[in-house]
Amino acid sequence: MRTERLRTGPSRRAKLVLYGLLCVLAVPFVFPTWWMVTSSLKSANEIFAFPPTLLPADPSLSAYSRVFEFAPFAAQYWNSMYIAAVVTIGTLAVSSLAGYAFARIKFPGHNLLFLVVLVGLLIPSEVTIVPLFQMFNGLGLVDTHWPLILVPVFGAPSVLATLIMRQFFIALPAELEEAGRMDGLGRLGLYWKIALPLSRPALGAVAIFSFLHSWNLYLEPVVFLSTPEKFTIPQALTQFTDAYGGPMWDVQLSAATLSALPVLIVFVVAQRQFVEGLAHTGLKG
Repeated sequence: MRTERLRTGPSRRAKLVLYGLLCVLAVPFVFPTWWMVTSSLKSANEIFAFPPTLLPADPSLSAYSRVFEFAPFAAQYWNSMYIAAVVTIGTLAVSSLAGYAFARIKFPGHNLLFLVVLVGLLIPSEVTIVPLFQMFNGLGLVDTHWPLILVPVFGAPSVLATLIMRQFFIALPAELEEAGRMDGLGRLGLYWKIALPLSRPALGAVAIFSFLHSWNLYLEPVVFLSTPEKFTIPQALTQFTDAYGGPMWDVQLSAATLSALPVLIVFVVAQRQFVEGLAHTGLKG
């Protein structure tokens, strides 16, 4: 009897209690998003009504149309979208190559060099923003999207991605590559045909990290961009103000809701790879 109870797992009542507790704990995380989405359908007066309402009394999509009237929001949305996509692809390429090299190619001082690379995670972006501006200004790349692409791909976000990829490649059995080496594959062939196809979970985690970082980037766009048509979403969200400089809350919430959609889609599509990638990180050192 006792053995059967252990095999059946938690009782139905225990599961209900557990799910109920999880729902309660999820409220602080879900409610801000719920409030943002529902408030984007309210008028400005209803947003600050007391007592507050969970659902709009008279839902309206007018604020969404005004988002595109007050600013070149479509162009700004496209800017964030394509920059995040390019940064994600570039980070995947750089981090997977670097992570594979640190995991499989043994050379004198490779561990020390990897520690030096990891130091990049300890340097705040605010410390390097002035020299980066001077460098890109000298190259004539200020008020272009190049700084927003090159800095994340070769900066601290790529260092974190390299760490994730290195730990994943270390955990891969070396026997898989031995079989490929017997078939005549070189180092690049082993990476491309064996290691990279098996690293989908880690690549999924890196893709989410890279996309989120680029999509939410705010300091660099403020420093490097000055033309409204070249703004990205985080910078654009600060521009919805009235004639007196006050925030247009309904329009801002509508724009914020639109800006959250790609993030939710990316996470839903790649959440399984994200969890598996993190689970494999740190298995071996």
